Amino acid sequence: MLERYTLKVKHRCRYGGTVSASPASKPARRRIDRSIANLAVPALGALIAEPLFLVVDSALVGHLGASPLAGLAVAAAILQTAVGLMVFLAYSTTPLVARRRGAGDLRGAVQAGVDGLWLAFGIGILVAAALFALSGPLVASFGTAPETADQALIYLIISCFGIPAMLLVFAASGLLRGLQDTRTPLAVATVGFAINALLNWWFIYGLGFGIAGSAWGTVLAQWGMVVVYLIVIARKVGKTGASVFPRRDGLGHAGRSGGWLFLRTVGLRVAFLSTVFAATSHGTIATAGYQVVFTVFSTAAFALDALAIAAQAMIGDALGARDPDRARLIVRRTIFWGVTSGAAVGLILAAASPVIGRIFTSDPGVLAILPPALLVLGISLPLGGFVFVLDGVLMGAGDARYLAWTSLVNLVVYLPVLWLVTRLVPTGTPALVALTASFTIVFMLARAVTLGVRARRFERAPEAFE
Repeated sequence: MLERYTLKVKHRCRYGGTVSASPASKPARRRIDRSIANLAVPALGALIAEPLFLVVDSALVGHLGASPLAGLAVAAAILQTAVGLMVFLAYSTTPLVARRRGAGDLRGAVQAGVDGLWLAFGIGILVAAALFALSGPLVASFGTAPETADQALIYLIISCFGIPAMLLVFAASGLLRGLQDTRTPLAVATVGFAINALLNWWFIYGLGFGIAGSAWGTVLAQWGMVVVYLIVIARKVGKTGASVFPRRDGLGHAGRSGGWLFLRTVGLRVAFLSTVFAATSHGTIATAGYQVVFTVFSTAAFALDALAIAAQAMIGDALGARDPDRARLIVRRTIFWGVTSGAAVGLILAAASPVIGRIFTSDPGVLAILPPALLVLGISLPLGGFVFVLDGVLMGAGDARYLAWTSLVNLVVYLPVLWLVTRLVPTGTPALVALTASFTIVFMLARAVTLGVRARRFERAPEAFE
């Protein structure tokens, strides 16, 4: 699959010059590899910077006491679920922009991004209003102690004012990725992280605002990021002659694509949450162990997702340029790097599996069951790299409907296996190993099959996706 095409093509100067070469030739591969690296490396930095916002909040709030920290955990769980479901705003914007850029329509590319920004703002207002109205019942549903609930409610209500900004950041980064620019999102995320840390420290300890200071610091940092993005995008609007106002058909197109990707994200969230519920049935030790495993998996996924972002942008660009041979080569090279990177990260994780748990816990019971599960996770990461890359390829191809429906098919395969694990596997090390294998091997293998079938069709006829 990786190297079987030998037809001659003329590669455009979009990736650094016009040369006639076989799509499988070394110069062509090197050209594509450089483009992947130029997009993926800055994207990796931006992806890592985003979760550090919560790390800063946790570190600073943690010194206020157990109740504020527990309250932050509750509020963060609600926020991450609500905002995480909206990540489609970036995923749907990137391929739309990339296709028009590839076709040489820079004005249309920027306009598609502007439409995405307006859609994100509208959805952000609705989500913020709904979460504000439901914040009390949502916090109460966790059944925490009154002092913890009070702290969670303070943080959640204030954070609602930042939700539109979070979604605008999604859409703005999607626009710039579609324009083959991942360096600006890296710079904005890095500066935003630094400002967030400083504001939180000042508001919490300098002004004595407590957990409210953490929330306000993050809200202001998010809106500051939006201001920077809008300045950058306004310049692109001015250069290309795009309108600052949305187009009705553009909103409709973005909404339809985003709706399918929203359904796909819901399918993934159901799989995540179902696995957590399964872990709780095996007791506190298994649940704590799975939290460590899932945290490590999420970190690795952030790293490998950088290649998926590169695949989205480059595939969309190639299809817009009506260059199917370049699209095929991009698929092969991103698969190669996804599997290779997954293997490298997995090897490091497997080697560190006996000791890595000590970063997260000192509980002897949890430490005892972690190494075999982390070893299973390390072994599974090449499969994860393959899946993440193909997810990006099909997003770049605009195949959102297929991704949505197959996310439900994957659940049909996965949930019965998870139920059997919950019912039949003994509690302790076997339970954690089985849960880890269920998610990282069974669920990811189901995704690999459904994505792989479609990607093979894409390789055979990329023009059918144009």
